[in-house]
Amino acid sequence: MELKEQTPITLSLGNGPPPTRRGGLDLIETVQLAWGSLLANKLRSALTMLGVIIGIAAVIAMVAIGRGAQAQTEAQLKSLGSNLIFVQNGAATFGGTPGASQGAGTATTLTWDDAKAIAATAQAVEDVAPQLNGRAQATFAGANTNTNLVGTTPSYVKVRDFLPLTGRFFNQIELDQSAKVAVLGQTVVDELGLDPQSALGKSIRIRGEDFLVIGTLEYKGATQFRDQDDQIVLPLTTMASRIVGVNSLGGIALNNVAVSAKGGDQIDAAQFQITNLLRLRHKIVPPRVDDFFIRTQADLVEASNSVTGIFTILLGVTAAISLVVGGIGIMNIMLVSVSERTREIGIRKAIGARSGDILRQFLIEAVVLAASGGLLGIGLGVAAAWAVSATLGWQTSVAAESIALSLGVCVAIGVFFGVYPARQAARLDPIAALRAD
Repeated sequence: MELKEQTPITLSLGNGPPPTRRGGLDLIETVQLAWGSLLANKLRSALTMLGVIIGIAAVIAMVAIGRGAQAQTEAQLKSLGSNLIFVQNGAATFGGTPGASQGAGTATTLTWDDAKAIAATAQAVEDVAPQLNGRAQATFAGANTNTNLVGTTPSYVKVRDFLPLTGRFFNQIELDQSAKVAVLGQTVVDELGLDPQSALGKSIRIRGEDFLVIGTLEYKGATQFRDQDDQIVLPLTTMASRIVGVNSLGGIALNNVAVSAKGGDQIDAAQFQITNLLRLRHKIVPPRVDDFFIRTQADLVEASNSVTGIFTILLGVTAAISLVVGGIGIMNIMLVSVSERTREIGIRKAIGARSGDILRQFLIEAVVLAASGGLLGIGLGVAAAWAVSATLGWQTSVAAESIALSLGVCVAIGVFFGVYPARQAARLDPIAALRAD
């Protein structure tokens, strides 16, 4: 004879609502029960949460460091100047046709006359700063330093946004007369044992020549490419005639030309005009390739962001492995909990709890375990990011979205790794469970 499931009988006194099923629990009661279970086994719960804590903390800290590095790099690149375009020498080739390229800047193709033509002809260009670079030993009163030498024109101040901190920059007359004057970066000032004020009027020696210090440049800091303060700026004519001594048939040879566009919306137009002008001046016609390279400030920022972005992703993925390990730990401990509480599950089912009630209880316990570890991990990660910034001087940036995402990931881990143990508990036969020791 087939037995039908009996509907539980409920009693009601007065006008109040009927009591809930004795085996069922509402959400608040289930969360309280989950907390009680965790607190009853404090050490085991703490060890289980450790993987999640470390994983979340690592993700928060690593992403904060990556975002900070990206923001710092963008700021440093913007400090190079505004609306910048860099025109570089072409690539020298080695061997036969087509030959092996030696990389941008290895050929000598740009001249001062090219820079003058860009300033005079390209309508989207605001100003131009030609540059002739080199390295040399600078000495003063027994101190010395090997530094970068930059030969340029007075427009360097405006194009590169590099203002004097003390003294002044050289003028057009000193450029025309190839005057032996120098403007020092702050790294050079420190290396020579001077300070920004006392350096003025001093005579430093470069390549056997005495140069009068007429100014020092403001602090710029280091970028991924070089220390911007480790330089001595000289008039271009002085640099070409007394330091480098390399000229081309077309005049003074340059390493690059820094160009400032009239506005951010004029960068593409300026790049187009410069390209056509230099092709015309250098007699370049297809299929011959350009003997120069043009890079914009936006190109540098994009390339830098790409590198730091990949770096941040790799760090985040590495840290996320700890979350997977933590999730496996949660699944393992929940399976142990199911095994330990088999009799409890049997009693609850015997007094009316449904499989869904048991499933929900153990699932919420797993989520509470993961979320608690996540909250502790977030606090630890923020503290770690602050400690890195305070001790190492690195810029860090903790984003609200990374915290929210971390919490969401913790809940997802609790659900994902808690489903299997919860289903195991819900499927227990009540009679077999009551017989368990």
